[in-house]
Amino acid sequence: MNIQTVGNQIALLRKQKGLTQNELGERLNVSFQAVSKWERGETLPDTALLVDLAEILDTTVDFLLTGGSKALSYKGKITVSDMMEGIRCLKTMGELLGKENIIYRYAIEGINEKMNTDIEPSFTDDYLFECFVTEAIIQNLKAGAYIDLTDVKKHFKHEHFRDIVLDYARKYDIK
Repeated sequence: MNIQTVGNQIALLRKQKGLTQNELGERLNVSFQAVSKWERGETLPDTALLVDLAEILDTTVDFLLTGGSKALSYKGKITVSDMMEGIRCLKTMGELLGKENIIYRYAIEGINEKMNTDIEPSFTDDYLFECFVTEAIIQNLKAGAYIDLTDVKKHFKHEHFRDIVLDYARKYDIK
């Protein structure tokens, strides 16, 4: 691991997110001087900060520590079809258990609260459905999953969401 390359990667990602060193430091409860030292390659972030740093910079710890030069091995493969089926299963849960069933309600309320959204309209709206499928794919990519780009190109109806997934895949060095 090249400490200078890691520092350059942190600086690049921070700037892409439109954050100042001070803002990044505040979000991590460290000084802007600490962030500056990371970016100059003088020190590395404390290991306890790496997960939060990666989350703020919308990347993975692996990507940070390799300086963006290579991706480590993927943690499984996902498909667009599986992600679509996963979202459909939520709808099916409501149909089978009943929409007022506590298990269904808590699942939906948990998603809505954590994502600050309302997932149920996506069960009948193709555009919203693909929006949630896109989010499911992105979360898996962030967790280290691999997705075949031809699969992405083949399954999305809406170019906008297809392009978002392709951009994220490239970000994680999926070609």
